[in-house]
Amino acid sequence: MRCRLALTSLVTLAFIAESSAFAADEKKPADPKAAAPKVTYDEHIQPIFREHCFSCHNQNEAKSDLALDSYGRTMAGGAGGECIIAGDLESSRLYALVAHLENPKMPPAQDKLPEAKLNLIKTWILGGALENSGSKAKIKPKVSLEMVATTGNKPAGPPAMPEKFRRQPFVATSRAGAATAIAASPWAPLVAVAGQKQIMLHNSDTGELLTILPFAEGIPHILKFSRDGSVLLAGGGRHGASGKVALYNVKTGERITEVGDEYDVVLAADVTNDLKLVALGGPKKMVRVFNVADGALEYEMKKHTDWVTAIEFSPDGILLATADRSAGLMIWETEGGREYQNLTGHTAAITDLSWRSDSNLLASVSEDASIRLWEMENGKQVKTWGANGGGSLTVEFAPTGTIVTGGRDKVCKVWNIDGKALATTEAMPDMVMDAVLTYDGKRVVAGDWTGEGRIYDAATGKAVGKLLLNPLPLDQMVSYSNAQAAAAEQAATAASAEAEKAKKNAEAVAAAAQAAAKKATDTANEINRLQAVRNQSEKDAPAKSATLKAAQEKVAAARKPAADAKNAESKAAAAAKQATDAVARAAEDVKRFEAQVAKLKADKNEKAIPEAQKKLDAAKAVVAERTKAADVAAKALASTQAATKQAVGTLTGLEQALAKSNAEMEAFRKAAADAGAGVKTLTPQLKPLQEAAKKAAEQKAAADKVAAEKAAAAKVAADGAAAARQAAQRAAADKAEFDKSNNAQASAAK
Repeated sequence: MRCRLALTSLVTLAFIAESSAFAADEKKPADPKAAAPKVTYDEHIQPIFREHCFSCHNQNEAKSDLALDSYGRTMAGGAGGECIIAGDLESSRLYALVAHLENPKMPPAQDKLPEAKLNLIKTWILGGALENSGSKAKIKPKVSLEMVATTGNKPAGPPAMPEKFRRQPFVATSRAGAATAIAASPWAPLVAVAGQKQIMLHNSDTGELLTILPFAEGIPHILKFSRDGSVLLAGGGRHGASGKVALYNVKTGERITEVGDEYDVVLAADVTNDLKLVALGGPKKMVRVFNVADGALEYEMKKHTDWVTAIEFSPDGILLATADRSAGLMIWETEGGREYQNLTGHTAAITDLSWRSDSNLLASVSEDASIRLWEMENGKQVKTWGANGGGSLTVEFAPTGTIVTGGRDKVCKVWNIDGKALATTEAMPDMVMDAVLTYDGKRVVAGDWTGEGRIYDAATGKAVGKLLLNPLPLDQMVSYSNAQAAAAEQAATAASAEAEKAKKNAEAVAAAAQAAAKKATDTANEINRLQAVRNQSEKDAPAKSATLKAAQEKVAAARKPAADAKNAESKAAAAAKQATDAVARAAEDVKRFEAQVAKLKADKNEKAIPEAQKKLDAAKAVVAERTKAADVAAKALASTQAATKQAVGTLTGLEQALAKSNAEMEAFRKAAADAGAGVKTLTPQLKPLQEAAKKAAEQKAAADKVAAEKAAAAKVAADGAAAARQAAQRAAADKAEFDKSNNAQASAAK
């Protein structure tokens, strides 16, 4: 068994608790100044193997021929070859399995080794897999897996595509047989698929059947395009009876030549890049190489011990790789057929081979479920990994350097050169018989045991088309194509209606999403605005309070002068009134004395007149004096009235300013309070609105996606309907042309 299967049995190892000695070592603190000690098999690795591996992998019971109880037996590996590669962790299969990096994980249904032990194994391998402290690391230089760009086999002009078309099958069957062989042109969107006594050439981009080539010898078991894509090789025949290889001109469909006359079916064959040699093999365990020009046998190799299952020349034509059903893999020099390498590692039938376009790497797959990469300078395996569960049946390098495999797990897998799976196709109904990557590496074309042919997207693994592997006779094809076209047009109409419905729904959902987003945005903006108002209010509050306080202080200061002025005015008014009253009393005295004087004069009381006149004059003097005093009091009153008016006016103005400040402060406080209340009210509403907007946006995205998918489906359906209608028209034209040709042949025969 090869390394992968050998190591699979490691999953049976009993995992026990870590040894106390190892645990004690684990607890010792590392000395950063000390040089890192060597990790060796004897001191570090054998104790791990003893604890976990020796029960199944020892010299007395070496499952899969793998024993780990001595350094020599460990490095020798198992029946599948080396499983520890000094200095190369990636190629050391043992580590990948015990570290649970690849399946099957070891041990089964148990946890992987503790990290400390895994790190020791890792360090041991990277350090050169030393035996003991006295050993020196012998790390082999790592082979580069980088592909060397080459266009040596690229045709000078446009790549070959069929120019003549025949779609009338040579053999009509009720159902397709197993897809025994598929080949892809290295330079054009063209794939060839084996049928019963015929070969179908399809456009790999569209899946369209372009033409059918006859293979009267039986069933083709191998199809290969020449390295420049101009020639198609087909090998096959009848089991136990006959076998042959035929070469076809891809453009014209004409058979160029045929080589070999085997007594059993041809299972494997290839042609050199210069189209000079053809190698073939099959159940007779023999590899024969023929000259294309004259069909003569150039040489043969008899070293295989079982059916020859795979043959391929290197793209540069220098080497020939052959493999058999007993895991034999041989490399020969093309010139003369001398043995170059005997590659061992697979543990079951090797089912397919493929060279990378730069001729530096050979890929092989086997019923042991593995894929292996080999370099030719030393004949060493440089990479291996599990490909298809249950057994891998096909492998193919794309011109781009990626790899496709297929097998009994019913899927194809696309890999990069490091063994990373890039894509896994949707499952086929049964095991994959053959699979290829197209010229640009973008599509996988595969066929299975039931005769199902599919085209997959190499990036996603999604099926994007089907291949018709049992083409109907043209008269049936016309009816079939018309029915398919009608069904496709009906499907296109339905898809268009679905797309329109999805579009309208997407528009409605978009409107709702826009409204939800606007509501959330408006609410957030309002919260921000109110928060800004509140923040500004907090910022302006001291100034506003200071302004109000100043106004209050000014009013308070103006009230005393106004009151004093009013008091002074009141006193001045009283004094003025008193003075006026005094003038009036004095005037009364004048009138009284004037009356006395007049009466005395009338009475001619000359004696009393002077005295009365004196009193009258004295009274008039009092009036005059008091009138002056009254004038002074009146002026004093006018002055105090002006002062009062000014003081009261100033107070009134300041009171009005205070009233305005009070009003502004009230409005300011209300605005701040309203802003705070608004923030408090709206903030709890924002998150639900935002979540609703997010959900609406997600619904919009989902609706848009559905609409886009429906639109794309509608376009695909419309394109499919157009293609189906064209196919129906083409089938009708093909039938008409075929009938015309047959009628012409019948007339000529008469």
